[in-house]
Amino acid sequence: MGDQDKTINGEELEPSAGVNHTASTYQETQEETVMNIKVVDGNEPTEGSNLLTSSEKRLQEPPTESNHFQRLRQTFACPPRGSLDRVITNVTIVVLLWAVVWSITGSECLPGGNLFGIIILFYCAIIGGKLLGLIKLPTLPPLPPLLGMLLAGFLLRNIPVISDNVQIRHKWSSSLRSIALSVILVRAGLGLDSKALKKLKGVCVRLSMGPCLVEACTSALLAHFLMGLPWQWAFMLGFVVGAVSPAVVVPSMLLLQGGGYGVEKGVPTLLMAAGSFDDILAITGFNTCLGMAFSTGSTVFNVLRGVLEVVTGVAAGSLLGFFIQYFPSSDQDKLVWKRAFLVLGFSVLAVFSSVYFGFPGSGGLCTLVMAFLAGLGWSSKKAEVEKIISVAWDIFQPLLFGLIGAEVSIASLRPETVGLSVATLGIAVLIRILTTFLMVCFAGFNIKEKIFISFAWLPKATVQAAIGSVALDRARARGEKQLEEYGMDVLTVAFLAILITAPIGSLLIGLLGPRLLQKAEHQNKDEETQGETSVQV
Repeated sequence: MGDQDKTINGEELEPSAGVNHTASTYQETQEETVMNIKVVDGNEPTEGSNLLTSSEKRLQEPPTESNHFQRLRQTFACPPRGSLDRVITNVTIVVLLWAVVWSITGSECLPGGNLFGIIILFYCAIIGGKLLGLIKLPTLPPLPPLLGMLLAGFLLRNIPVISDNVQIRHKWSSSLRSIALSVILVRAGLGLDSKALKKLKGVCVRLSMGPCLVEACTSALLAHFLMGLPWQWAFMLGFVVGAVSPAVVVPSMLLLQGGGYGVEKGVPTLLMAAGSFDDILAITGFNTCLGMAFSTGSTVFNVLRGVLEVVTGVAAGSLLGFFIQYFPSSDQDKLVWKRAFLVLGFSVLAVFSSVYFGFPGSGGLCTLVMAFLAGLGWSSKKAEVEKIISVAWDIFQPLLFGLIGAEVSIASLRPETVGLSVATLGIAVLIRILTTFLMVCFAGFNIKEKIFISFAWLPKATVQAAIGSVALDRARARGEKQLEEYGMDVLTVAFLAILITAPIGSLLIGLLGPRLLQKAEHQNKDEETQGETSVQV
């Protein structure tokens, strides 16, 4: 019995010994794992961990030679793929577009023809914008692509051999720019945010009206006494210069807002909301002065005519805006496309018909009021309509800035005109910066935020390109040489305003924003948490 008990006890002890052996093996494995983890943490490495890390590094090292060879094989494969295939496809599309238009219009699409000039200008403006976007300086924001589009049109006009073959009739150029103006007005009307206006209230109104009116009056005084323009033309030039550019300000503000700069006090929201009102005020003032400059009669009659144009534009815009709110109804299919078509169609009709009936100032105001009221009625669906309108703007933006650049000829510019234009522009911009600083006082901003807002309210581009040549087009339609010279002076100042203030304003916003605006606290905490996590890893 004793021997049997010993045997049983021995059999019972054998599995437990096996379990202990397994547990010890597992513990050793865990210790090795911990040792390897210590290597990653930067503590004492072991020979085994060194071998493991070196083998992992050898596995992670990419075979550079084979990668380059594979890329070459993919690039020159038959049929081609990647970038070569993309280039061939894009070139084929461009050539096919030209061939289709040529098969329909004939000589109009050959060098020297009108459609040939429009197509070449369109693609050169796009290429100019892309090339300028490739210029990236360290610690500096990218330059606005519209500057490359403007320079592309300017070069096409002033290079001798190219200018002889790329020609666009004035009527076509004027019509395309008027359509682009219609698209800008629709975007401005839809972009008006009534909630932001109620939230920001007084400071938004001051910022949108004060700098624009002060700069317009300053530019008008300088243009009258320095450049010799009549008062109507001087104020027309003042309102052209007085508008800020949403195409430069809004993307820059969105970048700062995404980084958390100035968000707590609503600086990006304030500038984006006030920008739309600033443009509306400048366009309305310009259209009123335009109607007065080309009307005949006494001064009192011209003032009454300007008031009549404003009333007519507001009334027509209100009628069309309420109409678009309910037609088409919300139960129809393809609702967003129908609304976008109606608002664009009515805006183009308003701009062109106002000129036809002799009330050029009412068309732009009608479009702004119509788009604003329509946007109020659409509420949640407004963003989808804005996406379609932005596609139309992507098409007409290269044409607008390219055509403005092509209107400026070096041969027709007088050196004294350029010098006086730069002086007028420089003094007016300085007065605008000081006025903007005063307008945001007593609004809860510190001194750094006031300085940033003052310089962020500087760039000019979109409105100047849209209305800068309108007066010249009206003067050409009249056929009076003196009026054409006045119109050319207005266009020259608009061109120089875009060329000088757009890149400087964009760079100042990108440089001063992170340095002068306060960053949101939650953004800082997120960055610190990410930094600690990366250190631990």
